[in-house]
Amino acid sequence: MVLASVEKTNQIPLWLKILATCFLCVFVPVYWIKRGPANFLWFCDIALIVVTIALWMESRFLISMMAVSILLPELVWSVDYFGRLLTGSHLFGLGATSYMFNEKIPVVIRVLSFIFHIYLPVILLWTLYRLRFHEKSWIAQTALAWVVLPLCFWFTDPVANINWVFGPGPTPQQWLPGPFYLVLLMILLPLLIYLPSHYLFKRLFSEEKEPDT
Repeated sequence: MVLASVEKTNQIPLWLKILATCFLCVFVPVYWIKRGPANFLWFCDIALIVVTIALWMESRFLISMMAVSILLPELVWSVDYFGRLLTGSHLFGLGATSYMFNEKIPVVIRVLSFIFHIYLPVILLWTLYRLRFHEKSWIAQTALAWVVLPLCFWFTDPVANINWVFGPGPTPQQWLPGPFYLVLLMILLPLLIYLPSHYLFKRLFSEEKEPDT
């Protein structure tokens, strides 16, 4: 007889759900006022909102989607930020964290950004460990990216360069027509970020199976 597996519940403590929700309740209005609604199209901002929802739902599918989306980029963000603190220069040369050292950016924005860029990867890794990894999440995340990226390209200010749809780093690229660069980004992002993340998390956090008896 094959024992039916029972999905575990109450894997995420209530205090963490409340804390994440309280942070989001501060983050959203501040960023909406200071940065505008388009800022929430950044994949990291989407992840912050979706992860908070996923904590309450204890949804490994949503957690896995956001992990595939932003864990590797968040690692780059952290290395670039702390590298800038220690060496005085951006280690990756793309200026991904240059706004954190710009005194024209309000302090409250930089503080909130620092907090969520540091704690979000930790939360994702811990919840992956608790809930395990959903193997179809990278497909769903790719579909989401293919909606978000064109929205950023057609409806946001190129100066903001949200999700780098106008070029890698703060400066718009000039070597390809804009729509061709967008299509290239839509192809490379799943291949270079989502798929490697999928295989890594599948290996580290694959769903535990009940043995046949």
